[in-house]
Amino acid sequence: MDHSSPELPPSNLAGIRENIHWPALIAAVASITAVGIAIGLGLPLLSVILEKRGVSSSMIGLNSAMAGVAAMAAAPVTTWIARRLGVVNTMVAAIVAAAASALGFYYAEALWMWFPLRIVFHGAITVLFVLSEFWINTAAPPSRRGLVLGIYATVLSLGFAAGPLIFSVLGSDGILPFAVGAAIILSAAIPVLLARKEDPVIGVSTNLPFMRYVFLVPTATAAVFVFGAVESGGLSLFPIYANRTGFTEAQGALLLTMIGLGNVLFQIPVGLIADRINDRRRLLSLFAVIGLAGSLALPFLIHNWLVTAVILLFWGGSVAGLYTVGLAHLGDKLHGADLASANAAFVFCYALGMLVGPQTIGVAMDLTGHHGFAWALAFFFGLYVALTVFRLALRPKPT
Repeated sequence: MDHSSPELPPSNLAGIRENIHWPALIAAVASITAVGIAIGLGLPLLSVILEKRGVSSSMIGLNSAMAGVAAMAAAPVTTWIARRLGVVNTMVAAIVAAAASALGFYYAEALWMWFPLRIVFHGAITVLFVLSEFWINTAAPPSRRGLVLGIYATVLSLGFAAGPLIFSVLGSDGILPFAVGAAIILSAAIPVLLARKEDPVIGVSTNLPFMRYVFLVPTATAAVFVFGAVESGGLSLFPIYANRTGFTEAQGALLLTMIGLGNVLFQIPVGLIADRINDRRRLLSLFAVIGLAGSLALPFLIHNWLVTAVILLFWGGSVAGLYTVGLAHLGDKLHGADLASANAAFVFCYALGMLVGPQTIGVAMDLTGHHGFAWALAFFFGLYVALTVFRLALRPKPT
């Protein structure tokens, strides 16, 4: 680990499978795919609608940041709920809640109504994130964890890429984009129910305080915080940034799709590389440097759609590596109930990023103009580069 605290005692090590358990993996990946599509479609859709209504960038950012509030509230209690109701039952309930709230945005005309809807939607999405990743990690043998998580990240990225693509085709008018999003989410319940016999048992934890898991591997949790801030803020406000720099709504959505395609192309290679690297902190640091460089270059490239699309393809794939590599590191260190709690803490840090990112980027755009979007992204990556350099200097070798 890259911290000074003693490692948690592993739980149920004898129960770790030597082979990939495909039914569980397929069910978990299916639910996370729906999450990706819902976020990829929903965030730009809702932001564009608010922009058309004359809502300021700061208020759009504040409303988007409710995703972080909901996730931070849901993550610590997800393991507790799933231990009592079962993983499958909890996931199905979350799928229904996410679909209902997604459709509810169409009928909610007052802005204040969008705040509780955001909380319900993203609270349910958080439950799916935590339990899907726990299920995936339990289905993956240690020697192939990077590959399995690369597959997981690739499919999730396909969802993120498909969301903006669907948005570019359907647009933001009428009930159709909301109905399509809700239907996609509901479809995730089918493979989860089919895999009911594979329902993973969470078991008994070491009863450490929840926040203890947040600080067990600070380089990994900080990585997912940055990823959450950049992903949520970027998906929410990039369509507005693209529009203000001269692109149409469809062109901006296609640029978002390029980021998602970069995630798809890079994540399996990233997972395989992570399996072969002893100190994953160096790989995480490299991804942050690429993210920083891409953010700083964006104001100078944004007026050329083709060049911007190529840069975003590589930039998006590298940024998503922060999540994949961090999650693989987590699965190597913890097992059983401790892994479920650590996954919740991992998603908690992601949610914290989702809370901070949209608001920071929205305020930056209001204060410094539309290029504040790129400067705010660079700020997050710069902080993480500084952290990783400090950690590597403090502890050159992982413990």
